[in-house]
Amino acid sequence: MHELQPDLFAEPESQAAEPALTRAPQLPSRKSHIELVHGDFLECAPARVADGSIDVIVTSPPYNIGINYSKYQDDLPRAEYLNWTDRWAAEAARCLAPGGSLFLNVGVRPKEPWGAWEVAGVFRRHLMLQNVIHWIKSIAIDKRDVGKYPGITQDVSVGHYKPINSDRYVNDQHEYIFHFTHTGEVELDRLAIGVPYQDTTNIRRWKSAGGGLHCRGNTWFLPYPTIKERAKDRPHPASFPPALPERCLRLHGLVGIRRVMDPFLGLGTTAVACARLGLDAIGFELDETYLAEARTRLAHEACKVKDET
Repeated sequence: MHELQPDLFAEPESQAAEPALTRAPQLPSRKSHIELVHGDFLECAPARVADGSIDVIVTSPPYNIGINYSKYQDDLPRAEYLNWTDRWAAEAARCLAPGGSLFLNVGVRPKEPWGAWEVAGVFRRHLMLQNVIHWIKSIAIDKRDVGKYPGITQDVSVGHYKPINSDRYVNDQHEYIFHFTHTGEVELDRLAIGVPYQDTTNIRRWKSAGGGLHCRGNTWFLPYPTIKERAKDRPHPASFPPALPERCLRLHGLVGIRRVMDPFLGLGTTAVACARLGLDAIGFELDETYLAEARTRLAHEACKVKDET
């Protein structure tokens, strides 16, 4: 149903292109098999997903901040919302393989800054929190703070946001991506989304720098592709850039991924990322309108799609 929130207060438009991954993308060696399920994850998953059969889950549930979905009430009483979160977290943990990764995107409203951490606290009952990643949607860099850093010749402000009209809160320009695993000890392919060293002398100094890349870390700047028409280019009220699920999948490590799952498929961005990487996936979505858009997007990816209700 829900994808990663573009901005909690805006209908964002960015002049920045979607960022390219640092390492050259690997062409898929096989066509993906994508299963789309029209229905509620909690109701449908037990019959369709075997225990421990999912290697990576990339998803974002409704944030409970009043987003205007057509098939879901996004302003539940807090206790009810957290109880629902507990139920779907338990089901997701059942589906997740022993060495699997669950990447959970959650955003908040400035007046409710604990919201994302309350959700993470619920997940703590079922999985271990291995990494906390910050999805940066807009950032400003002052030239004076970076000195003679190569390529930065003036103050830089990139990304998108809508100013908050408030004397109490600063503009909200980031969201969380919580990385959960069963043990907290899952090995990752950190250099699959690595960053080139600016100072090439580091390549000679550090054994880990042999490939010319270092770990990207836990701050990911991911802007959105520019949109011209809201209804056409972003028909879901809370969509996310395709680079995000692809980055999560690469970080976990593509080798050995049998199947990916998104319990809240939305417009199918996670499934599209899987199709481009040659990975099998299953997604659940309540809203037939969003599911139809997901089908359309997947039709351009030369993958095999199976629809179920």
